[in-house]
Amino acid sequence: MSWKPAQAPSRIPKWVPVKLRGCFKVLLMLPLLAMLVLLSVGLYYHYLSIQYDLDDVTKIPERSIVYDRSGKEYTAVHGERRRLISREEIPDTLVHALYAREDANFPRHHGVDVRGLARATLRNIKDGKFTQGASTLTMQLTRNTYELRAKSLHRKFLEIALTLRLERRYSKDEILTHYLNRIYFGAGCHGVEQAAQTYFGRPAAELNTAECAMIVGIIRGPHVFSPFRNLERAQDQQDDVYARMVAAGSLTEVSVEEARLQPLRLVPKEDRGSSVSYAHMSIRYQLYNILADHNIRDGGLKIYTTIDSVAQSRCEELLRESITPIEDGADAESENEVQAAVVSISPQTGAVLAICGGRDVGESTFNRVYRSKRDLGNAFRPFLHALALERNKVAIVDSSVQTGRQLGVDETMRLCRRIGFSGPFAKTEDLYRGSLAVSPMELAMAGAILKDGGKKHEPYFIEKITDLHGRTLYEHRINPSPSLSPHAGEDALGKYKEISSEYGYISSTSAARDGWGVRILNDSVTVVWLGYDKPKKMGEREDVIESIRRLMAKF
Repeated sequence: MSWKPAQAPSRIPKWVPVKLRGCFKVLLMLPLLAMLVLLSVGLYYHYLSIQYDLDDVTKIPERSIVYDRSGKEYTAVHGERRRLISREEIPDTLVHALYAREDANFPRHHGVDVRGLARATLRNIKDGKFTQGASTLTMQLTRNTYELRAKSLHRKFLEIALTLRLERRYSKDEILTHYLNRIYFGAGCHGVEQAAQTYFGRPAAELNTAECAMIVGIIRGPHVFSPFRNLERAQDQQDDVYARMVAAGSLTEVSVEEARLQPLRLVPKEDRGSSVSYAHMSIRYQLYNILADHNIRDGGLKIYTTIDSVAQSRCEELLRESITPIEDGADAESENEVQAAVVSISPQTGAVLAICGGRDVGESTFNRVYRSKRDLGNAFRPFLHALALERNKVAIVDSSVQTGRQLGVDETMRLCRRIGFSGPFAKTEDLYRGSLAVSPMELAMAGAILKDGGKKHEPYFIEKITDLHGRTLYEHRINPSPSLSPHAGEDALGKYKEISSEYGYISSTSAARDGWGVRILNDSVTVVWLGYDKPKKMGEREDVIESIRRLMAKF
């Protein structure tokens, strides 16, 4: 008789049919298998997460460097007013607004809002795509720090693993402060302090309730909800923040009504640029539009521009000097009141080589190259000739009126718009004598049309933008549009040379309120304007013309 070990009693209930007992065993093992899978996945993503340096959270994006057309460092944008601030400098109202809008459970969860994540997952499954994120503030900080932008399960699992590590490493106040110091608020602003300074001209610590709500409202759409780009949409987001704060109990309805009466101290439009130079302001303005259109948020960019830094410095230096002989004979009260604007562009591309919108940007940020529109007077003659030639009329050098009569007032205005003059126009024969208001930039563009065979190029400042890794994020494309027939531009340029001096075509309006100089060369078209901001006679016409001639000779 052989001995056999006793069989262990079966854990499967007796009522389970024998044929199904194998399946039942598998079902009993599924939870264990699921736990093993989850553990393996968790360990794998924890392993991936430890490859990242948690100290990176405290490092904000670098300043972006601007280069001139020769590749030499010219200036910097982003970060001029950037400063890391402490939790004590962040208003409690802003913190409560942030909780209400972005993460109501932030003080209580451990980095991941499990309920919110489950709800978002079910919604994404239902929609068949990633429409919900359920990101906590810590998860947003993780994503912004480590550039985890791809919408995939792998990215989400890695984000969660990193988030849990951040929560173990940093306190809630530290996470909140790092978040507000890092995220993008539109208009080139990284961090809440720079956003407060840029939008409201004051430190974050001094923002009122209305401004706090608007700042928080920007976060979900830094470009589309920027009050500089669309104040109405920014105010809609501000109202949403108010509603969420009331629901969260951090504001009462009475407090909201009081907040609505508070001043929204937005920085005036004319003061929204840096006062370094008119070129710097112009570069920033175009840059912010490019960043918005291409959704570029990061700092540390390399921005290659069209500016000739040598010509730009020379331009600024000359305009700071006395404009003789006008100012030599001016009395003490009117001294230095005469303003000037200079712009130089490439006729083949529209690239802006130098720009000065006034005598001193420190005294006035008003950019007269774009915003000052003044009568052309005799400076219109070369362009009227081009319009006549475009319609196969006779360009009579010594008589603008006879030239213009062949076209008629309406046709002259229509053709003026084709070469970039937007008016207003005199709707009489005075139009032929130059009674139309244009800006220096419009005049430079029109001069470039003559030089480049009738092709019109839009002026631009930025050639290319690359990121920290050298990847091209933006590159300007030259796309000229036909404005005049080639023969009209070439023939008019010949007429222009006949009536111009060695320094270009120089003229003054009959009342000596405005003086113009236009110089058209193979590689540049330069326009100089002189006048008072509030139009008045500068002196004798001969003195105005001589002042422009001396300026033109130095460029």
